Amino acid sequence: MDTLTHGIRQLLRFAVLEARCCAFAVALVGGIAASTLLPDLPVARYDLLLLYGVGLTVLAWRLGWDTGRDVAVIAGCHAIGLLFELVKVRMGSWSYPEDALTKVGGVPLYGGFLYAAVGSYICRAWHLFDLRLTGYRPRITAVLAAAVYVNFLSHHWLPDARWALAALLLAATAGTWVRFRVGESDLRMPLALSFVLIGFFLWVAENAATYVGAWSYPDQLNGWQPVSPAKFGAWALLITVMFTLTANRTFFVHARRRRATVDLSCSRGSQ
Repeated sequence: MDTLTHGIRQLLRFAVLEARCCAFAVALVGGIAASTLLPDLPVARYDLLLLYGVGLTVLAWRLGWDTGRDVAVIAGCHAIGLLFELVKVRMGSWSYPEDALTKVGGVPLYGGFLYAAVGSYICRAWHLFDLRLTGYRPRITAVLAAAVYVNFLSHHWLPDARWALAALLLAATAGTWVRFRVGESDLRMPLALSFVLIGFFLWVAENAATYVGAWSYPDQLNGWQPVSPAKFGAWALLITVMFTLTANRTFFVHARRRRATVDLSCSRGSQ
């Protein structure tokens, strides 16, 4: 009975931490949903959502949800997401059918916040779960993540290499573990599995986002339809891009700190 009680408590702790990690994303999607219910808006809905996204970012920083470095990573995710959106919308993969002043190439600038929300989730998970990586290969993982991103853009003109890249990522992350803390327990899972799990929940979130009108796929223009399950795999790959932005920054910062500590110890020992 004690084991069962402990398990339930740990599960609740995990759920609470996950909810805190998702706070920015939930607030963003909630704002998008609420905006569809507002009558006679004085500005275009997409323009209002841009202001809302900026306000959420500032609020998260002021409340201490995200540090200054986190905001920089989140801004990077926003920029990468906007470039991704510009190419995909141009190729007709999906669209933003409403008018707005802040649309560039058919993409409202608020669209980058959907990727920024993923960056915020990863940054907050790093802090709240005390994430640590063992067996991580930062350079090769970053190279493959960049290749994944380029492939998602270039496959409209060149052969699609996503399956080959997925196999290479599995090889590059073999033996890499994500260690995280829930309460007093130190747990771990394979890094590749975490990509799959996050990709699945992003696919669920994408269904919710398209349902409330964040954007629309071609088959949703005449009425909402569930997002293709194939997007689950796409998200599992794409999450590597946002992850490496956060992980490599943290990995190298910690490595520099360790080297500085060793150098300081050596200098003291030589005195």
